[in-house]
Amino acid sequence: MSEKVPGFLGWMQTPAGRVPRISTELGFSDHLGAWKARWGIGRMAYMVPPGLYALGNPAASDPVVVTANYKMSYDIVRRTLAGRNVWLLVLETYGINVWCAAGKGTFGTGEVVRRVSSSRLAQVVSHRRLLLPILGAPGVSAHEVARRSGFSVSYATIRAADLPEYLDNGMVSAPAMRELTFTFYERLVLIPVEVVLALKSVAVIGGVALLLVAALGDLAAGLSAFCAYLGAVLAGIVLGPLLLPWLPGRSFALKGAAAGLLWSSVFYLLAGTTWNIWVTAAIFLALPAVSAFYTLNFTGCSPFTSRSGVKKEMAIALPAMGGALLMGVALLLAGRFL
Repeated sequence: MSEKVPGFLGWMQTPAGRVPRISTELGFSDHLGAWKARWGIGRMAYMVPPGLYALGNPAASDPVVVTANYKMSYDIVRRTLAGRNVWLLVLETYGINVWCAAGKGTFGTGEVVRRVSSSRLAQVVSHRRLLLPILGAPGVSAHEVARRSGFSVSYATIRAADLPEYLDNGMVSAPAMRELTFTFYERLVLIPVEVVLALKSVAVIGGVALLLVAALGDLAAGLSAFCAYLGAVLAGIVLGPLLLPWLPGRSFALKGAAAGLLWSSVFYLLAGTTWNIWVTAAIFLALPAVSAFYTLNFTGCSPFTSRSGVKKEMAIALPAMGGALLMGVALLLAGRFL
């Protein structure tokens, strides 16, 4: 196991057996791995073994912090707790971060209870308190954990960066520690993996659009259609999330459509005004629909959406997007043959 544990320093003997001691310093490979995960490279295998770890030289009375086995979460927590003596209980979330794993159920009541039992935590610590991230709360029933394991659950902070202050404050959360943010930078760092995930569909759909339009007109028209589609995708993936607070409406699909309209206007100006009314109408219908789809997909990254809200929005937005795309294609064909 030691060879698979990032930051492994050695073993610590406890009444429940050996526990890996881990470093709070991140090396080049840790930073490189995080960069690769941000770009979707090896993302689904970016995890650490679940179990109990020791930061510093914790005693039986020291706190137990719970996190996911997504390595980026693990790294952020251990780096944040530098210079402290803490037990780190890592749950098996299959390489998914805390918030997403809570929604999927892997960062959940059953896994907390199983990990407390398998690590023999009751023999390691003298207290009966687990410190969980607030974003893990949707997946964990605190009273069930207490009933089944004997450990109480305290929801500490939203951000790992606030853990030192939380611990110094007698394990009491200040209001700012419970305030959810989704800043420009927090949105920006999520975009690279969204771009990478979209590459395959962009290549297939964009290539088909290029060939179809080229067959109906000429190669230049096909290339223009591909550029239009690519711009709409990027508007939905990049522009929509970055301008999220300033785009109109509460719906992600509506915000994406607004970003798509902006791109459609730019593309229209760049391409010139020689299009007939059919082609112009097709562009202003189809491109915003494409952008809306990709911005709607960003709801999976946002901490502001709920599962029921997303389902409701999808039920309305997806048929509207499909209708706009079909109408756009119909208008494009009308402009070609009429």
